[in-house]
Amino acid sequence: MDIQAWSDVVCPWCYLGKRRLEKALKGLDATVTYRAYQLDPSPVPEPLPIKQVMAAKFGGPERAEQMFAQVTAIAAADGLTLDFDRAIAANTFTAHRLITWAATQERQADMLDALQRAHFAGGVDIGSVPALAAVAGSIGMNEAVALAYLESDAGTSAVNTDVNEARELGITSVPTFVVDGKYAIQGAQEPATLRTAFEEIARREAVEASP
Repeated sequence: MDIQAWSDVVCPWCYLGKRRLEKALKGLDATVTYRAYQLDPSPVPEPLPIKQVMAAKFGGPERAEQMFAQVTAIAAADGLTLDFDRAIAANTFTAHRLITWAATQERQADMLDALQRAHFAGGVDIGSVPALAAVAGSIGMNEAVALAYLESDAGTSAVNTDVNEARELGITSVPTFVVDGKYAIQGAQEPATLRTAFEEIARREAVEASP
């Protein structure tokens, strides 16, 4: 089973969705490729607290706090820490390029996890090239090589390809999992729900393949 998973690094539901996907796939024969998506491609000229940015975007601090509290509690139940008091708003294009680099060394999922952890729990500005290179170093990858990669334009076309393909597929929210190029599953579904969906897809494909 081939799963193409569109997500954004600063999307808390994507962080949760990745964890739940991994649980759902235990024991199944599946390959997962994480694809780049940007919830907000706007430039972020300076690092600002995510709470300040979201309050401005969603109608004030009270509404933003409600949203943060809800997703923080849900994520905690799945063993994930979301610390929105420390999180920094960032454009994620360069972070997606770093994930592209990690994929060439078969560390794509590790890098995505490290970046999500850095953003949501570590208060790291993942819009900063040196900070991104340091995240690569934190998981045993070559920090100097990562820095040189990010200071070039390497990986730009790969990220643009992912973003454009998402648009062509009509993906407007993430996470979105596209299974075997035919079936789309949206949202951070519970592991049991995902597992049921994957088993149903496998059953359908077995029927289609039978003579």
